[in-house]
Amino acid sequence: MPSFPIIDTHLHIWDPARLNYPWHASVPALNRPFLLGDFDEHRADTDVERMVFLECDVAPGDRLDEAKWVSECAAADHRIEAIIASAPLENGAEVEADLLALAELPLVRGIRRLIQDEPDDDFCVQPGFVEGVKRLPAHGFSFDICIKHRHMANAVELVRQCPEVSFILDHIGKPAVRDGLLEPWKQQLCAMAALPNVTCKMSGLVTEADHDHWTRDQLRPYIDHVIECFGFDRVMYGGDWPVSTQATRYPEWVATLDSALSGCSADELRRIYRENAIAFYRLS
Repeated sequence: MPSFPIIDTHLHIWDPARLNYPWHASVPALNRPFLLGDFDEHRADTDVERMVFLECDVAPGDRLDEAKWVSECAAADHRIEAIIASAPLENGAEVEADLLALAELPLVRGIRRLIQDEPDDDFCVQPGFVEGVKRLPAHGFSFDICIKHRHMANAVELVRQCPEVSFILDHIGKPAVRDGLLEPWKQQLCAMAALPNVTCKMSGLVTEADHDHWTRDQLRPYIDHVIECFGFDRVMYGGDWPVSTQATRYPEWVATLDSALSGCSADELRRIYRENAIAFYRLS
């Protein structure tokens, strides 16, 4: 385990009694409240000092309400220092009203509009979506890219078209860990890393593996490749709780990553677990 407090850049909390999450119906294990008290129970003795909240694919009509509710939670628990909200970027110029409303909330640092479940692999390079993404820097917002590996080529093209936007690739692009596939993800990740406005979030690997039978050795080639491509200045830790509970305990994921990084210096570890998050998400 790290010898210092860490920052989790990928925390979800939700309360189905307050907001509507349509996808919960298909994942019974997650179809209940997961709140900060639950997180503290699950993290056990892992020293998580601060967190970044990531939008939870709430029903479209609840997007702003989700950001407002998490702002309320953050006022009661100051460990939540940033919010990545959701907005319909595919609406192009018409998304401006949504962005202005979110900009009124001081903790909103960026936007995530899920791409991973879109049936059209070209969704993120449609002109309307690209236009919506290009509007983010005017509000001081970054963009979290959440895709499955089949979308990687188009995600690279999206980034190329938006050089002024700061991007972060969630869950290392969700490679097919369960099937042990490395290509073409490896080549595409190199192409993504060649773009200087992208950082990579080391998160979600166990969820893409076999939930019941994954091993540290199975994850190691993916972790190594991320470090090889992005270095230590553009990688940050994420827990992906509670989605990760389908495949692991919170301390086990930290221990797994820590084991893979065992040859790193203390400075390199601090960058991955803390410093890069502070810089990218503008934490205190």
